[in-house]
Amino acid sequence: MSKNDDIFSKVELKLLEQNGLSIPSVERLLGSLVSKDIDFADAYFEHNVAEGLYLSEGIVKNGSFCITSGFGARAVKDENTAFAFSDAISVQNLKETIEATRSIAKINGAGKARIGAKLNYTPICQDINPVKQLSREKKTQILKEMDLFVRALDSRVTQVSVSINCSYRQRLVIATDNTYAADIMPKAMIFCTVQVSENGRTETGSDAYGIAGGFACLEDLVPVIPNDYIDDVTDTSIITTLEKRYLSIARGALRRALTNLKARSMKAGKMPIVLAAGWPAVLIHEAVGHGLEGDAIRKGTSMFKDSMGKQVASSLCTIVDDGTIENRLGSRGFDSEGTPTNANVLIKDGILCGFMYDKLNAKLMGQKSTGNGRRSTYSCLPIPRMTNTYLEPRDDNPLDIIRSLKKGVYAVNFSGGQVDTASGNFTFTANEAYYVENGEIKYPVKGITLIGNGEETLKNVTRVGNNLKFDKGIGSCGKCGQNVPVGIGQPTIRVEDVTVGGSK
Repeated sequence: MSKNDDIFSKVELKLLEQNGLSIPSVERLLGSLVSKDIDFADAYFEHNVAEGLYLSEGIVKNGSFCITSGFGARAVKDENTAFAFSDAISVQNLKETIEATRSIAKINGAGKARIGAKLNYTPICQDINPVKQLSREKKTQILKEMDLFVRALDSRVTQVSVSINCSYRQRLVIATDNTYAADIMPKAMIFCTVQVSENGRTETGSDAYGIAGGFACLEDLVPVIPNDYIDDVTDTSIITTLEKRYLSIARGALRRALTNLKARSMKAGKMPIVLAAGWPAVLIHEAVGHGLEGDAIRKGTSMFKDSMGKQVASSLCTIVDDGTIENRLGSRGFDSEGTPTNANVLIKDGILCGFMYDKLNAKLMGQKSTGNGRRSTYSCLPIPRMTNTYLEPRDDNPLDIIRSLKKGVYAVNFSGGQVDTASGNFTFTANEAYYVENGEIKYPVKGITLIGNGEETLKNVTRVGNNLKFDKGIGSCGKCGQNVPVGIGQPTIRVEDVTVGGSK
């Protein structure tokens, strides 16, 4: 018996039984891929319902509703993969797809596939369907309310765009290595972008929230933040006025736009910086995380390919990739290959101690999969990907870390960047940052970029705060043409000798 029998029953009904299939029939057909010519084979089934609404200028200008359903069949031998997929689930399509996979792999003969017991895992969220949880009328009402709300807050608001997106995905993985796993993944997200203008100057700001779950979180009451709020600096514990989360998201977008409206230019130079807790961990994800994925290690394209057991970061740095964190969009009970996710320690006290693997790369390197084989949908092959990657907290007070800056930058949010995973060199653009002098935040700054190398930056971390935070649930990572949701997190940290590009 599996503790997730209800989930298995629901997913099997949707993906198999309603399409004329059953576990025994899939087992029988998958058996035609069992041969001495392959290492393993699998079938991945998926059904996804997604809806989105976009409002601009007070009008819903775009709406979408999409149902996708299909499966992929794969046979793997050494580095070689035979793969075929179908956009419709049926007995005939499964037969033809598996036959195509057999032909591509040049499999002779056939064996038997013995499907194992149902995978016991801990679901990372409740089974809630956000597509059906709120009517389209209610979703539209929320968007219009956000638009009117933020326009009423400040006369300098010139444009508002808000969107709401949700999906309900069911997955089933069956493989010849006894893998048998099923899960349900709901996703709910809301975004807001605000444009403000004053004295001929125009700036924008944005805020968002996402969760593996439903929309009930949007009704949560949260503190009303002031316009001069600064992450990890302003004390929100003394705020007694509360508002609904979706209104707070609109207010947060306005606050960031107004902050940018008064931001000043600053001179470029090398200086210490403090990175705020949460979203700035995108630097770790991009400049370090991708280099620790198993395919980059195996192919020798990562700067960390020969660094196992070596110091690659400050002794203050312990970096973990954890796919088991509740309600995070980067989490899953198991990966796209049916391997349970884990909390994988990648760097411990500055020493490189782990990589992230899917089944293929793990086998080729004599390792075990770490539960990081992910695909964006059934028509794609799984590849090593991060889940929720974060820097563990230490004991430092975040305010003390900011006060330790004699002259430097406190970077709160980033809008984008570029990274060379082979060298670790990066360039990131901050869209919310502050100039700090003698431990005091002086003013917001604009147009700054952080330039450096991932490994060197980690080695230059000299202080790590006690305030671990994750992003707001909107992270998405692209690789090999596939986008998957990810999470990032860190406490407040101080980094020495960072090249800061300014606009002066």
